[in-house]
Amino acid sequence: MSELRVADFDFELPQELIAQQPPEERGQSRMLLMDRTNGAVRDGCFSEFPAQLRAGDVLVLNDSRVIPARLYARRAVARDRQARSGLVEVLLTEPAGENLWRALVRPGRKVGVGERLIFLAASGETVLEATVEDRAEFGERTLRFEPVVDFFRVLEQIGHMPLPPYIRREDTTTDRERYQTVFSRERGSVAAPTAGLHFTPEILERIKGGGIEIARVTLHVGLGTFAPLRVENVKDVHLHRERYTLPGATAEAVNHARVEGRRVVAVGTTVVRTLEAAADASCGLLQGHSGSTEIFIAPGFRFQVVDAMLTNFHLPQSSLLMLVSAFAGRERVLKAYRHAVEAGYRFFSYGDCMFVS
Repeated sequence: MSELRVADFDFELPQELIAQQPPEERGQSRMLLMDRTNGAVRDGCFSEFPAQLRAGDVLVLNDSRVIPARLYARRAVARDRQARSGLVEVLLTEPAGENLWRALVRPGRKVGVGERLIFLAASGETVLEATVEDRAEFGERTLRFEPVVDFFRVLEQIGHMPLPPYIRREDTTTDRERYQTVFSRERGSVAAPTAGLHFTPEILERIKGGGIEIARVTLHVGLGTFAPLRVENVKDVHLHRERYTLPGATAEAVNHARVEGRRVVAVGTTVVRTLEAAADASCGLLQGHSGSTEIFIAPGFRFQVVDAMLTNFHLPQSSLLMLVSAFAGRERVLKAYRHAVEAGYRFFSYGDCMFVS
């Protein structure tokens, strides 16, 4: 890892291949199948994913649910609630304590410590107020919200789905459902665990019918997953912490599979990071618990738990592309990405997927 540069994980991607909308129906995406032992690839469809699994596999999903974390506020000026100027975009990234949230604020340079932000409903009624408690680099702020009866209900009322910046459009009511997996239940993510977006209830039933055990973890996607890397060398990459829960039943299922030589298949890089972060360093076994992780996986990492992964196509020079490269080899993965570009696959959150086994 020490000799690798972030630029070594670059690739050419035509803008027209960045998916701006989800497929018309879930489960209709293309799927590139990759053999990580030799780099061989084959074009396929996600509908055949159940057939790629083996009886006895443990398929692990991330059941985190995306919150409508993008908000728009007005600044309260000179303590005058009526004197408001300029809309401020606030992207909540993680809770930091009672009524406290870390957030990205734009334009950040205008919003200082001690300023008060006012969040309005469509009716013009003030429904949330927050004070800037702390300021960090790159627009990061800590906000203290005035207590309300049900904070998440207010978010559902005034918040927007936090679509990534490469989706060059405003969010719509459709995104409330489509930028959410069908198995999501634990709210807390500010970006979707996108490999899970392809699944339908019917495909999950087909998987269960094939003798595959389905298990769940929760990793709330935050800055650790999507923040851009601002260093030149891979050895200098440090990710933000993200919260996770590894249920005892999942730990037990994964441990049994490993002991018995059955595969552990991760749906998405968030599942990979959760399982590998939770693995005992000496033996790779898991125990159920909750915690947080800033694990960064790049070439040279020794995987202890995951045998195969389903993943979307990731941004150039991103930590997620480095994770997939650690799993299957940088040159092989970049070659597979070049094939995907030439074959017209759709990229990123609403795009197609690849199964690496």
